[in-house]
Amino acid sequence: MSRPARPLLLLLLIFFYFQLQAQQRYTLSGTITESSSNENLIGVTLVVPELRNGVTTNEYGFYSITLPEGEYDIRVTSLGYQDIVRTISLNQNLKINFQMAEEAEQLEEVVVTDQSKKIDIRKPQMSLNTLSVQTIKDIPVVLGEADVLKSLVLLPGVTNAGEASSGFNVRGGAADQNLILLDEAIIFNSSHLFGFFSVFNPDAIKDVKLYKGGIPARYGGRVSSVLEIFQKEGNSKEFKMSGGIGAVASRLLAEGPIVKDKASFLIGGRASYAQLFLPLIDIDNSASFYDLNTKLNYKINENNNIYLSGYFGRDKFSISEQFVNLYGNAFVNFRWNHLFSGKLFSNLSLIYSDYYYGLELDFVGFKWNSGIQNFNVKYDLKHYLGDNLQLNYGLNNIYYIFNPGRIEPNNPDSGILEDQLTKKYANESAVYVDVEHNISDNLSLGYGLRVSHFVRLGQDELYVYENDQPVEFDPFQLVYREATPIDTINPGRGETLKDFTNLEPRVSLAFALNDDNSIKASYNRMAQYLHLLSNTSSPTPLDVWTPSGPWIEPQLLDQYALGYFRNIKGGEFSLETEVFYKDIQNRIDYIDGANLIANNAIEQVILNGVARAYGFEILFRKNEGRFRGWLAYTLSRSEQRTPGRPPVIDTGRSNLETGINFGDWYSSPFDKTHDLALYGNYEINKKWRVNCNFIYQTGQPTNYPVGQFEFEGLVVPFYGLRNKERLPDYHRLDIAATLTPKKKNKDTSWKSEWIFSVYNIYNRMNAASINFRQNQDSGVNEAVKTSIFGIVPSVTYNFSF
Repeated sequence: MSRPARPLLLLLLIFFYFQLQAQQRYTLSGTITESSSNENLIGVTLVVPELRNGVTTNEYGFYSITLPEGEYDIRVTSLGYQDIVRTISLNQNLKINFQMAEEAEQLEEVVVTDQSKKIDIRKPQMSLNTLSVQTIKDIPVVLGEADVLKSLVLLPGVTNAGEASSGFNVRGGAADQNLILLDEAIIFNSSHLFGFFSVFNPDAIKDVKLYKGGIPARYGGRVSSVLEIFQKEGNSKEFKMSGGIGAVASRLLAEGPIVKDKASFLIGGRASYAQLFLPLIDIDNSASFYDLNTKLNYKINENNNIYLSGYFGRDKFSISEQFVNLYGNAFVNFRWNHLFSGKLFSNLSLIYSDYYYGLELDFVGFKWNSGIQNFNVKYDLKHYLGDNLQLNYGLNNIYYIFNPGRIEPNNPDSGILEDQLTKKYANESAVYVDVEHNISDNLSLGYGLRVSHFVRLGQDELYVYENDQPVEFDPFQLVYREATPIDTINPGRGETLKDFTNLEPRVSLAFALNDDNSIKASYNRMAQYLHLLSNTSSPTPLDVWTPSGPWIEPQLLDQYALGYFRNIKGGEFSLETEVFYKDIQNRIDYIDGANLIANNAIEQVILNGVARAYGFEILFRKNEGRFRGWLAYTLSRSEQRTPGRPPVIDTGRSNLETGINFGDWYSSPFDKTHDLALYGNYEINKKWRVNCNFIYQTGQPTNYPVGQFEFEGLVVPFYGLRNKERLPDYHRLDIAATLTPKKKNKDTSWKSEWIFSVYNIYNRMNAASINFRQNQDSGVNEAVKTSIFGIVPSVTYNFSF
């Protein structure tokens, strides 16, 4: 090459380089809503087929994607809605809002699709299950009342303690290890009537997600799972009402515009009425509940929206008015969505939450009131840095007030003195950053870090113990006992009793083998600073929440998961398989005979240990056609270990302690080796559809007496190692048929359906517990099984207009 040609070539290279760099990139952003109500749609997919790129809407229906300059066919899809295809010319930043119309289900012409999405093969998020509201309403449940929590039990890795049990257990974890959020507010008790129903009105909710692993860094405070539920915003186009009449409860919901297309309201109520009929059959007991869901939203302008949502619920259980138990949740949440630009979305939430639980014992002559209050500030930002990189970051601060109990006489002659158990105060704060990064077409990563800080603040009274040990060990009888305080101090509210800081990294990845197969892996560390004190396998309203502090360390989780995911026949079928391992530090257990109710020194009955759970999950779905459903199976173990504390020579505690079960691993109360669930939905025609589900679970661990001795004429049983025995295996089959009557007048907006269901159709009497007693006639010991439900038929009528 000649010398004069070289500078020319160099100039051409520089020119082409800057030409390439000059290729502009622009941002397409906006919101996606439902055309009939303006309801924001969560998880809608916006795809650019030419670039094999796409994005999904966030919790407020917002999307943003940055693309090179050019002309594209944009496809907007969401199962249950008609696809939108639009050609756009992207030569500047564009803001386009899409409205999606519901897809009419005409069985002869349209393939019916399950609301649950086919697997996103390339997204690193794993261990996530979603349920549509329609699926929740279709699943047969006891007494016909649609129930979010009972529906979750049909998913892999999710169990509960049996019929009429509160809460749920995820991958061998306890019920208090689940973070339950309703419109971002923490729900401390998720059940009505001690577990017969959940607190979530299915008519008022629009989205349900359960994170079992690979949990994003924006969530924290619990070590097992996150259940996130969002309420509807309310119809801003026209007034609508819906409701239902069931065997034990009815519900009614109203929504409509305050200012059309700009502001709307939603208010929904639900109440039980079984207590009205009990006196007719000479039953003097009562059990009832009610709840109220509310929401207001106002669109200030294109860049600002505000929301005000609330919930209030109460349960009452009484026995001849001599024993009255009242409990419930309440919260109010103010939220402000602000759009800084097409690439930066923010949400500010101010939340007040209150959980109250109380007793009135008329035969004793006192009332006991307790509860938890928290004040929560959250600020979350989502930054769309490019089509392959998204950044989520924010901060969170929660201030807690724990009231263990206030005792008051309910009449002047009771002889009971008014007393207030020592209130506890704490503050939990966190900052986080989360990255969603598409490295290539086949490899995508999610990685982030949450830094949490917990401060146990001063209180009016704090006991002091010898050697700083609130629990003593008797080396002769080999039992633990409550230590006697040697002093009482009065640290002020401004003092810090103890503080904790934890780094909580989160990592997940997906490697796509092709368009239909991928391998995913995740790791997450989480810290939990609140503990539910309960010596039952299912939470009750009398259980007490307590914060970490001088003698109670925060629980720390490390969870690893690996999975294989596949879409079959274009998503008509899907397969999800995962293996997981969980290791938890500082899992508490209790000394034998621990008294947890109205205990002003709960540290005297607590021992710190460790827990682990591991297992295999499989979920096989059929997502399309007249017959839809899934098979879920979990094989797992969940264990705890509470070893004796190490000897400390210089403090006098030099003898070896036995711990619980002599320091060996033992089954946790939530260990269920086999868990099988089958769910099916069949559309017969436009009028009829049939649903059924079958559940089989290994019996939960329990304790049986292994012998007895006689003391002063009384036969006293004694027990062996903890959780060594099991209840009989649990199984049942439920069916339901839904009749949708044909409209007599096509112009009317009235819609209705009848649901005929049979719970436990073959009348299996599953054991809730097994107790032992001495037969009064023969004097022989005998086992007595207690069951909650046999076969339960029910009818529910739902309507909307």
